[in-house]
Amino acid sequence: MNSEIALSTAEAEFMALSIALQEVIPLMTQMEEINEVFPLHIDKPNFHCKVWEDNQSCIAMTRRHHFTPRTKHIALKYYHFMSHVGTRIRINYVHTESQEADIFTKPVKDHLFFPLRIMLMGW
Repeated sequence: MNSEIALSTAEAEFMALSIALQEVIPLMTQMEEINEVFPLHIDKPNFHCKVWEDNQSCIAMTRRHHFTPRTKHIALKYYHFMSHVGTRIRINYVHTESQEADIFTKPVKDHLFFPLRIMLMGW
């Protein structure tokens, strides 16, 4: 359970992104370590993570590597992934109508629900 309170949707998205990347970064590191222990005799694979975000303010917060008056109150624990952005992690913008995860996180209207369902099911 999270004890932080977000004051805007951008902050909430930033916190959620941080929590998701807390799971991804160790997995990427583990894959790199496995490659060192069990060499595959092929070119060293580059492990990158593409994250799709529909909140442009959140994307701007990840690209800035300094605090602003509006973001200085966000706990430091949410900034752990910042050193990986641009190198191992790429955060891309996706339009809200194309964000497949929205079907799980909020009620969507019928004109969005059915196309999102089709995208998820691969029909």
